[in-house]
Amino acid sequence: MDNNIIFGSAAALIAASVSWGVCKSLTKKKQTLYENFIKERLSAHSEILDIIDDNLVILDENSEIAYINNAMKSFLGFDKKDIPKQFPMPEVVENNFKVSLENILEKIKINPYKFIINHGELILFINNRKVPIQLYISQYFNMDINSKRKVRILIFKDNRKDKEKEQFAHKHKLTKLPNHLKLQKDLQSTFVKLHLNDRRLAVVSMEIDEFSSLRSIIGYEKANDILITFATHLNTMAKEFSFVVYHTIHNTFILFMDSINNETDIYSVINLIQDKLRSLYKMENSILHLTTSVGIALYPDNSTTGELLNNSYKALNQAQKKGNGWVEMYKKTDTSHGYDELKLYNDMHLGLQKNEFEIYYQPIVSSQTRKIVSAEALIRWKHPEYGMVRPDIFIPIMEKTGFIIKLGRYLISEVLKQQKRWELFKFNQVPVSINLSLAELEKDNFVRIVESELQNNKVSAELIKYEITEGLAMENEERTYNQLSELRKLGVNILLDDFGTGYTSFSYIKKIPANIIKIDRSLVINILTSSKDQGITKAIIDLAHSIGMKVVVEGVEDEHMFNKLRDMGADYIQGYYISKPIPVFEFQEFLRP
Repeated sequence: MDNNIIFGSAAALIAASVSWGVCKSLTKKKQTLYENFIKERLSAHSEILDIIDDNLVILDENSEIAYINNAMKSFLGFDKKDIPKQFPMPEVVENNFKVSLENILEKIKINPYKFIINHGELILFINNRKVPIQLYISQYFNMDINSKRKVRILIFKDNRKDKEKEQFAHKHKLTKLPNHLKLQKDLQSTFVKLHLNDRRLAVVSMEIDEFSSLRSIIGYEKANDILITFATHLNTMAKEFSFVVYHTIHNTFILFMDSINNETDIYSVINLIQDKLRSLYKMENSILHLTTSVGIALYPDNSTTGELLNNSYKALNQAQKKGNGWVEMYKKTDTSHGYDELKLYNDMHLGLQKNEFEIYYQPIVSSQTRKIVSAEALIRWKHPEYGMVRPDIFIPIMEKTGFIIKLGRYLISEVLKQQKRWELFKFNQVPVSINLSLAELEKDNFVRIVESELQNNKVSAELIKYEITEGLAMENEERTYNQLSELRKLGVNILLDDFGTGYTSFSYIKKIPANIIKIDRSLVINILTSSKDQGITKAIIDLAHSIGMKVVVEGVEDEHMFNKLRDMGADYIQGYYISKPIPVFEFQEFLRP
């Protein structure tokens, strides 16, 4: 909540509390009774005033304490049972001069309607401490309409708390390194320094290779130990070679190198990091031989300031494709699609509002009857300038920027609305699967959103499925299990996508509450000529059936592949042989009764 709202509410509450009429002529005895009553009125609201984090005191014109909340008592070091009558007036530094707080209160001009901040930040000297504060002061008001005694509210906002919160918010929760928020904040100031000093900057992105697979083998806690150890190693190297290290998300670390003058020096530092990493971590007296893939982007050599971080990610992606431990330097020729990614990102928000995104459906059929049993929902974007933009171009941008969460909400809403239309117009309904992103899976309210959409559209949960890749499922096993289990409780089926392309095993599948697996196209593309591919595919199908799971095979392109996979026992077939992804008006022809 906005602090100003809290302060204003407190003022209104206090003003209401003291606005009570008594007789006009007050004897000394009655005055004492009246003051005691005022204190009782204030104490009636003390529970509310005491939940305010900031330090609050009500003073009269003689600087006597009419009320003081618990935060202020603690701030001043008062004994709660022995509060002095007179408020102590500590020294304050204002505009580099030490003055008494009493002098500030005398000279300040009070706005009669609003709380104000006096000269921004002040330094308060109290109990041998220097405390940065903001001073909020109310107008004077009568303790009672018939009383000449006036009071005002002082609130000392301790700025140390905000600074502590900011420092906490800018650190990775696990490794305590500066996080992605701090990185974004530092980028601009770094670029200013570069321009002033005419220097170069290398942004280095790195990830420990096959970390998701490793985590599934050694467990979540030991995998976190590796990240902490690696972070400590990078921090030590950063001090030695004068660079800054950040831990952004998951297994991604970013280095800012602005004191290294040539590429050879950059590679030398990276080699030292990798050499140490190979023997950095021991587990039960065994050394884990770890490697890291690395992407480098240089400013101003091959990246503008706006592209620098993104280009380092692109180089990292290229390095990971080439093999473990690979180091890749970004080159402008790496960009082959010709799109302005920043423009695409900026256009996404308006594109969603203008219905530029469209859902295509790809049918999935029974291998035995060839009848449609389900479909996969796939997003397409008809951009007003670029035309039809491929999903492999805009989906990674959405994932990096977090826009994928909005797209996911759009997908579930549109798919369920379409299911309702098919129900109303008496089409044959089949379940539709939606691809699930890591960002959605990490949202605490994700399952509640799905449940809400199902209720709002009055559609059965059995008519949607969520597809999750095995690599994504391994990012955070416990969270994945919990979220997917909650979806299963709603009645939503879970499909494990791209099976066979990662590193999971059937022992790991026990941890994921999926009831369908989808064998990736790469495993079956040579199914007609490769006996090895036939053996692997047959083994996967048989093992899946043995633990009660159904099998979808995607990427089926002709009749021979279809028949071969049917004979191997595959339950469902998806691919261009059946149909490519098509718009809804074409797809629903499959659903006509």
